[in-house]
Amino acid sequence: LQSIFIFILFFIFRLFGYKFSIKISGKILTILGPLFRSKKISLSNLSIAFPNMSNEDKEKIIKKMWSNYGKILAEYMFMNNFRKKMKFSENIKIENQAELEKLKNDKSPVIFVSGHFNNFELMAMHIEKSGIDLAAIYRPLNNKFLNPIMEKIRKKYICKNQIEKGISGTKKILQHFKMGKSIALMIDQRVSEGIQCDLFGQKALTTTIPAQFVKKFNTKIVPIYIERINLTKFRLKVFKPLVFKKEETIDTITLELNKILEKMITKNPEQWIWTHDRWK
Repeated sequence: LQSIFIFILFFIFRLFGYKFSIKISGKILTILGPLFRSKKISLSNLSIAFPNMSNEDKEKIIKKMWSNYGKILAEYMFMNNFRKKMKFSENIKIENQAELEKLKNDKSPVIFVSGHFNNFELMAMHIEKSGIDLAAIYRPLNNKFLNPIMEKIRKKYICKNQIEKGISGTKKILQHFKMGKSIALMIDQRVSEGIQCDLFGQKALTTTIPAQFVKKFNTKIVPIYIERINLTKFRLKVFKPLVFKKEETIDTITLELNKILEKMITKNPEQWIWTHDRWK
């Protein structure tokens, strides 16, 4: 039923065009979103991250978050437009593109890290469009009917090299890296194979993949961030590669990345996904 509903929405989006679709989809998810995911988890997460925030402000963030969810959902139907050079430059302002050019010319693979910000898919798309050989890690959708469609969109328009999250995926990450491909990885979700690391003052299971690559290959870690600045415009920022000292441990590197993630979340809390049970 869920997949049928979304397929109908996708048809409507293609029929009515980009601007109308993201407007209406934002409103639809604002109403229906809480029916799919418990508001209690979002409120609990916000209380951990912002303990002094009023309930009224938390409610506002959750409402805006669902609106952003809806916009992202509609934008999957227009990824082909984003992929086009002219359309991309019209909708997305890039900060520090020179950093990507340096990485492309250097030809040494790096690990790009970020979180599920609005619209997170455009980050991997832009890295690949910039001429960097990239493999992106993704988590398959729980809906087995919808997932093949989303995978097809990702491989065709976002990043052709997609690695499914999990133990087998970790092996593929290493294979791709040794072949010279950079890796794009979201570090904001709970992982069973991670370590307990501080995030907003409370321990959360966090991936150690970036830290392991730093220790084993002396890999550069490049944070990247995207934010929606109005209905159809985005700002994407590429940070300078992080340099870690030899004495840094897996734990201290992972903690440093979480601190960077915290700053990104705090900048636009309504543009992060609060529905994941992050501190479970």
